[in-house]
Amino acid sequence: MQQLFVDREAELGFLERKHSEQGPQLLVIYGRRRVGKTALIKKFLAGKQGLYLMCTKDSMRDNVNELKRRVAAMLGKEYLASVEARSIGDALGILAKEAGGRRLIVALDEFPYLIELDPGVTSNLQRAWDEDLSRTGILLILCGSSVGMMEREVLGARSPLYGRRTGAWEVTPFQPEDLPKMFPLAKAEDTIRIWAVFGGTPFYLSQADPSASVEENIRRKVLTKGEALYGEPLILLREEFREPAVYLQVLKHISLGYVSLGDLSGVTGLDRGNLSKYLSVLESTKIVSHVLPLGQRKRGRYMIEDPFFCFWFRFVYPNISDLELGLADEVIGKIGPRLSHHYGEMFHRVILHLIRKGAVPLPFRLTDVGVWWHKGVEIDVVGKGESGQLLFCECKWEDGVDPWRLARALRDKADCFLGARRATGSGSYDGAVEGKPEARAGTGGATGKKAGSPERVYCLFAKSFRDRPAPANGTPEGLGDVRLFDMADLGRLGLAARAA
Repeated sequence: MQQLFVDREAELGFLERKHSEQGPQLLVIYGRRRVGKTALIKKFLAGKQGLYLMCTKDSMRDNVNELKRRVAAMLGKEYLASVEARSIGDALGILAKEAGGRRLIVALDEFPYLIELDPGVTSNLQRAWDEDLSRTGILLILCGSSVGMMEREVLGARSPLYGRRTGAWEVTPFQPEDLPKMFPLAKAEDTIRIWAVFGGTPFYLSQADPSASVEENIRRKVLTKGEALYGEPLILLREEFREPAVYLQVLKHISLGYVSLGDLSGVTGLDRGNLSKYLSVLESTKIVSHVLPLGQRKRGRYMIEDPFFCFWFRFVYPNISDLELGLADEVIGKIGPRLSHHYGEMFHRVILHLIRKGAVPLPFRLTDVGVWWHKGVEIDVVGKGESGQLLFCECKWEDGVDPWRLARALRDKADCFLGARRATGSGSYDGAVEGKPEARAGTGGATGKKAGSPERVYCLFAKSFRDRPAPANGTPEGLGDVRLFDMADLGRLGLAARAA
């Protein structure tokens, strides 16, 4: 099993910066379960004077008493554990009287559990902050996994704590380029496969055996009853949502291809108004996202954003009866032919992410990036440059791809894109760019664009290309600026610790 705490330099830097500032601090740390919030806080606490309390659902009295015991232990004053305190605010008030100007850290993890026990705990904490804690050097951390509750009850404008926090940070899953830090021997293709199955959640990634193949990890760690990831999405839905069965049905049907609001409403039997509320909650927890064609405000699609959830609903949930009987080998044989399609979809998402963050070298800076589809024509990535230049990308999870055949097909799609934009009046992408585009070394000098249309750059991504030319040989006449990226290139762009 891999080490759980990896990276998080930005998050640690934020906490250290707030720790070094003068005066009291009230920080809110939140994010989905298993994303590494607890490990982050404990890493930050190392070597500092402070206490950590994992709140429980037992009773408020139990939580208050445990907080008093930890305050007494931190200060070395055992008698404080017996001082009367009826609330979390009272217990923190005891600490405030002893703290003075010292920088002491108090981390209350899973704070939403206290809200469930007593919705008035935020008002109680507000009073303690205003009357006692705000006059000390205490750094108070409120941490929670219930994203919706944290945003509503702690960060929201109606929360009693509103206006008192001095900082907030949402801890998010790792991105694909972070994975080589956990799997330093993985090549770019391996990194993409791992991310396509386990996503970026640290706990999920920690379950993978780096010495085994991705497919073997799927069989042993995801498809085997009793393993931590076997029923993980079901557990999360039950813990996070009040109506887990409804969310289960919504996610199941998105995975089956019902991706529009109308289709989902028809297949689930939920009216559009209620369905929209459920989808909004799933979006707030980053499990689902709503994707629009670039430049459009309607005709969007819902997709399962979290790669592990996407994998689980595609391959585990439909086969749960067989897996309950211990037939993991039979199931892996059944889903094997479909894995390549799943990897291909996740490959597209990885490339879109790399382009958005500026990791892919381009001759211009992008101001707008997304996907596009219209009347059966789809382009994996479309981007617009500062001066109207256009980027078109195609991703193929294949070996031996013919680059020029793919480039010609992409050029035709680009013509469809511009034609659709002109027909719908949904964007001025058809205006010519002033001046001539700078030819990339080895492009043959052709721009690959029709007269009066913007400069275009075509980027092709694949596992490998057939007959990839040397830079000096350029591209065939009329194709223009075509840039090829195979797995070795993607390794150098950050998807492998050692470039393949």
